[in-house]
Amino acid sequence: MVNDTGNTVAIRQEAEAVTTDPKGEVHMKHVQHVGSRLQDTISMEQVWYITGFADGEGCFSVSFTKRAKMNTGLEVRPSFSIGQNKKSLALLQQLHTYFGCGAIRFSRHDQLYKYEVRSIRDLRERVIPHFKKYPLKTAKQDDFLTFSWICDQIAASKHLNKDCLKQIIEKAYAMNQSGKRRDTKLNLLKIIEAR
Repeated sequence: MVNDTGNTVAIRQEAEAVTTDPKGEVHMKHVQHVGSRLQDTISMEQVWYITGFADGEGCFSVSFTKRAKMNTGLEVRPSFSIGQNKKSLALLQQLHTYFGCGAIRFSRHDQLYKYEVRSIRDLRERVIPHFKKYPLKTAKQDDFLTFSWICDQIAASKHLNKDCLKQIIEKAYAMNQSGKRRDTKLNLLKIIEAR
């Protein structure tokens, strides 16, 4: 891994097979020894570098998709992502290896590679514990705490309750206020009320 001063920071990596699917997502199959976890084998400098990198380049976000088949009419989708240009693809691959989950895909819209984790289980078992143990230092920490709370609500199926879903929407729209949203908060609340 290369740190912000341009020095190479060694991370012990397991062998990987890299493939690209038709959608342009990069998938890496890890070959790990039983009982080994990369998160347990890197130095304090390296784990703090990952936190600092995410503090500057990462995004904790929650999106909402209209789903007529759902009782609330909405699907809640939290994600953690970091985008970089092609020159830094190797760094994203190292993050993928470190967390042991998620996928790397190419975004034609942004012309960037994005490492992204969407699975609630992976977010709660791998990503969130890292940032609880090695906390962010900027205002992004507030977004992370909200994100973590939202993931807990989803894991407990509380997002299926209209009142809790309204709280989730309120909190999610307070995060990343400069980000783009497909729907306004008011439109989402109207969908819930119409059910």
